[in-house]
Amino acid sequence: MLRDLVLVGGGHAHVGVLRRFAMHPEPGVRLTLVSRSSSSPYSGMLPGYIAGHYSWEEVHIDLDRLCRFAHATLIRAEVTGVDRAARRVLLAGRPPIAYDLLSLNLGSTPRSDAVPGAAEHAVGVKPIDGFNDRWLSLHQRLSGLPRRASIAVVGAGAAGVELAFALHERLGARLRELGRPGDAPLIALYGTDPRVLPTHADAVRRQVLPLLAARGIELRLGKPVTRVDAGAVIWRGERFEHDEIIWVTQAGGALWLRDTGLALDRQGFIEVESSLRSRTDTAVFAAGDIVSYPGRALEKAGVFAVRMGRPLADNLRRALRGEPLRPYQPQRHGLALLSTGGRHAIASRGPFGFSGHWVWQWKDWIDQRFMRRFAPSAMPREAMRESVVTERHRLALDPAEATQALSVLAMRCGGCGAKVGADILSRVLARLDPAHHPDVLIGLDAPDDAAVIALPAGQALVQSVDFFRSFIDDPWLFGRIAATHALSDLFAMGAAPQSAAALVTVPPALDARVEELLVQLMSGALHVLREAGCALVGGHTAEGQELAIGFAVNGTTPASLTSLMRKSGLMPGDALVLTKPLGTGTLLVARAMLAARSAWIDEMLTSMLESNQAAAQCLRAHDVRACTDVTGFGLLGHLSEMVRSSGVGARLTLAAVPALPGALATLADGHRSSLHAGNLRISPLVAGYGRLSADPRVQLLFDPQTSGGLIAGVPAARARECVVALHALGYVAATVVGEVVAPCEGEPLFALV
Repeated sequence: MLRDLVLVGGGHAHVGVLRRFAMHPEPGVRLTLVSRSSSSPYSGMLPGYIAGHYSWEEVHIDLDRLCRFAHATLIRAEVTGVDRAARRVLLAGRPPIAYDLLSLNLGSTPRSDAVPGAAEHAVGVKPIDGFNDRWLSLHQRLSGLPRRASIAVVGAGAAGVELAFALHERLGARLRELGRPGDAPLIALYGTDPRVLPTHADAVRRQVLPLLAARGIELRLGKPVTRVDAGAVIWRGERFEHDEIIWVTQAGGALWLRDTGLALDRQGFIEVESSLRSRTDTAVFAAGDIVSYPGRALEKAGVFAVRMGRPLADNLRRALRGEPLRPYQPQRHGLALLSTGGRHAIASRGPFGFSGHWVWQWKDWIDQRFMRRFAPSAMPREAMRESVVTERHRLALDPAEATQALSVLAMRCGGCGAKVGADILSRVLARLDPAHHPDVLIGLDAPDDAAVIALPAGQALVQSVDFFRSFIDDPWLFGRIAATHALSDLFAMGAAPQSAAALVTVPPALDARVEELLVQLMSGALHVLREAGCALVGGHTAEGQELAIGFAVNGTTPASLTSLMRKSGLMPGDALVLTKPLGTGTLLVARAMLAARSAWIDEMLTSMLESNQAAAQCLRAHDVRACTDVTGFGLLGHLSEMVRSSGVGARLTLAAVPALPGALATLADGHRSSLHAGNLRISPLVAGYGRLSADPRVQLLFDPQTSGGLIAGVPAARARECVVALHALGYVAATVVGEVVAPCEGEPLFALV
């Protein structure tokens, strides 16, 4: 990798950039998308979602799937700033990421702070990517009122008008379902301009005003809202009571943009040239609502942001190659199709306006066509090809980079010649903050040929090792999961972590790229090691085809071994407690095949990042008999080791086994890990397996887990108390999945009920 292109924000323009780079990759370019969410709402369909015409999935673009298609890294994080001097994007709670070229498609941020009380008492529609949670809460609360709800929509532009219609439609339909047709919500639309839809033509207003009146939506226009109290709006000096206040007024740029030194207009939007490049910095581009376009005020509407995708992608590609940029020519009159709640819409273009149910059908066709571009069927796997870098590479490199690029492209050495350079490692270590441990006598603070670790008196050493290649594109997340997974063996035995040594392989790249990759990877790992009280004492790095990391971990336990949790020791009647849901193996395969939803992957990553440390301590406090962690051999593979060494059998309740969201669906679709077939070797130990094998709940028991939970035998009398305690610690999926039974001569070890 020779160049880093970082996209901040998953808006309409950037999803277009990702799609174009997916279809035509730029060799040598590492593409990264930073987004708060792994899905991006399409603004054109949000009113239809609120009105009940579309599902949540139908109005969202799956960014995780799109990034997989584009061979891009998705970083789920909040941006807090940009260090233009160092060319780094600053992120909340994790290390910054480096860029050579940066593009911002952030959308706009509400300016509710300009009106006293609005930030505290109003619900903001923006940022759009977080609106769904706010809407679901609002819908549940308002439809549950014992009387007619009163709603204020502050902002009488297109977004406010569409929202008012959609709220009336959805809440009215819900009240009709409840047998209360006369309780349709009372909605007031507030606007500073004396006209509704002030940026649209009179012909459009003549279409919308009768529709607003027919639905009883009251207009309060011509003056701004001056204050918002809890449950009230102050307008023209008068107080109006409302059950909900929704803020849809003109927004501005993100506040952190003020500290970047980029040229901004009075609203805080980035001033760009006609090429969409920042007027201040040739390494920064911007698109969508966040831009202030030269010579023309573009309406903050999705129709412009969508059209920016192609010219932005083309100019980013030209900038990477050092080629002249081309101007973006925005359409003279954007076509706006405004939903009016039911399956009816108004078309607005320049001086013209017309409406009807056919306009809504037209709008629906346009919106669905746009969304189909990002459907799985539009992302054939054969188009997901690796970029190939040649000596005739077109990227704009300075002479030193070009010389190093040719070295990277040359035949790579093996053996110790494949080590990562000492200067890179020195810089990486200088940027990290490894945890210290009193038992480490010689470690990274004074590096030597090997670490020296003291073993406290009366303590025994517990040692384990784990290693795997990257399955997630974000190196910081990968480092966290790998460390969490490696420490799990220590926790499963009840040992206290002491030290760890890392083994890392990184793909060939320019030195600066290798350094940034290692900083991200090891920062993630150190985040986990530090929380566990484990010191990183050293390691080894080498070049390889793909990113991989492993850890040799050490822990301590009393030399008597009486406090260790072992695999053996189960007794008939014990309850089998599982602390985490299953399904990481099938979900990772489905993700690779572009068949997993981003919401499923988010839940999977959250589960993987959950440490087993507190769970192990909880199990010990509830007189655990035996314990192990559930990893590559699946639940039944690891449980078979426990029952065999204990001389018992087990009865599992299929309906009680927790599954990660989407896992049963992907198993039913045939997505199985490469290790799944090997795990089936123990299927003869399951009574009636042949009859049950088609059930995805049965196949879930053989699914290999990465950073899975613990399976433990707990005395039946303490099982319920143990599960309640696990829930209180955050292991919300923890449950009793079965019981230990006495073995029967000639009978399989496992029974499924």
